[in-house]
Amino acid sequence: MTTLTRRRWWWLLWCLVAVSALGIALYSVEPYLVGDLERNRIPLNPEVAAHYLSIAAHAIPSSLALLIGPFQFVTRIRVRYPKLHRNLGRVYLGSVVLGSITALFAATFSVSGFSVQVAFYIMTAAWLYTLVQAYRTIRQGQVQLHRIWMIRNYALTFAAVSLRIYLIIGLMLQESFLPGLTFDDVYHAAAWAALLVNVMVAEYFIIHRTLKPLARRQQVIRPPDGRVPASAGSS
Repeated sequence: MTTLTRRRWWWLLWCLVAVSALGIALYSVEPYLVGDLERNRIPLNPEVAAHYLSIAAHAIPSSLALLIGPFQFVTRIRVRYPKLHRNLGRVYLGSVVLGSITALFAATFSVSGFSVQVAFYIMTAAWLYTLVQAYRTIRQGQVQLHRIWMIRNYALTFAAVSLRIYLIIGLMLQESFLPGLTFDDVYHAAAWAALLVNVMVAEYFIIHRTLKPLARRQQVIRPPDGRVPASAGSS
């Protein structure tokens, strides 16, 4: 695959991510911005009055992080507008922190079942951990490691999109081939898929888009035998 072809595929993938992130962010956050309880997207726990508040407080900053994320990976923006990149990064960081804290409350009050709660707890812990690592590495000037941790973090942010995609696919399969499954069965599988599949895709992307190019550049700089050519040390 030529460099031009890879670049075109990269921009196609970026556009798909950005458009789907925009669509889900607007879909998820709109009812909570207007405070319409009847249009809430998630079943509420009738015994916990604060459940709706925790969902709304999670949806708004998480949707903001979902929107910001794709633009943080555009090299042209990072290079030409470093101040904008840093400011958006700070907003993204704050959004994920708020989204994570409120996600713990929302998952605790969830009526979707223990399996979904465990999936969301693990996802939230990984969401916070990868964010901390991304912040730590950029503070230490480790740009490549920062990029790797941010890929992992945004893969978890993007689980908001993936969950709905897997849910739609699962419901289609249920209707056509697996009528014995309930909606809860499909939802539980979608929640775990949003975690596990996104993590695997992120690691694949890290290897092929970050680590392999680095390895190729290092091979160009240093020959396979590890010896520096004599001409390289001459003045």
